[in-house]
Amino acid sequence: MDYEIKTHGKFRFVEEGEGEPLILLHGLFGALSNFKDLLEYFRHHCKVVIPILPLYELNILDTSVGGLAKYVHRFIETRNYGQVHLLGNSLGGHVALIYALHHPENLKTLILTGSSGLFENGMGETYPKRGDYEYIRKKTELTFYDPRVATKELVDEVFEIVNNRFKALKIITLAKSAIRNNLGDELRQIQVPVLLIWGKNDTITPPLVAEEFHRLLPNSELHYIDKCGHAPMMEVPEAFNAILHEFLKKHADGIK
Repeated sequence: MDYEIKTHGKFRFVEEGEGEPLILLHGLFGALSNFKDLLEYFRHHCKVVIPILPLYELNILDTSVGGLAKYVHRFIETRNYGQVHLLGNSLGGHVALIYALHHPENLKTLILTGSSGLFENGMGETYPKRGDYEYIRKKTELTFYDPRVATKELVDEVFEIVNNRFKALKIITLAKSAIRNNLGDELRQIQVPVLLIWGKNDTITPPLVAEEFHRLLPNSELHYIDKCGHAPMMEVPEAFNAILHEFLKKHADGIK
């Protein structure tokens, strides 16, 4: 199902449903399609919002996880969303964590899945290997437990990015920023309820990363999904949505 991309000033986003805002932040190679099953399910229960993160539009000084967190803050303030449920996958989770550290007053809950911020395996030392479609296909498949989830459309999207010199440089800059920005013990400052949904077979942010997040985040709960990789909301959407729904029923007004 296609959703209208709305604009508000310089911000571009999808917004569907009514109620408390559930804001979804995609990762480094993310797109709106990453959240299609989640959006379709939760638009019947709350207001689902997906800002299109300006991975390639920020100036060089702001091309960082911190710069993206500032962008998210400006977006939330401009849209006057108030108390939000903030969900991030991969780099999007890292951005959500930085936002939570700087603007806890705007946050009701935090949901992380395959988040960076402590440790992650990237595309490898040779990334991005431009021009080699087979290499990109294999690397994209490693995102998932079931390589069939890496459809040709998805591989084509990644291939286009790494073969665009400007986009590739931006991706490298953001990836290096994420590696440098290790949050460590700062996470203990985050007091809002946190839901960690992790693929047991995630090789990019392995289960030991989830355990460390769970240890450092004082008000967190951790749920594993078996036979699942780095993007549970794409690979096993029904299981992911069921866990998230139970969490939101405890912490969001009007969700049953």
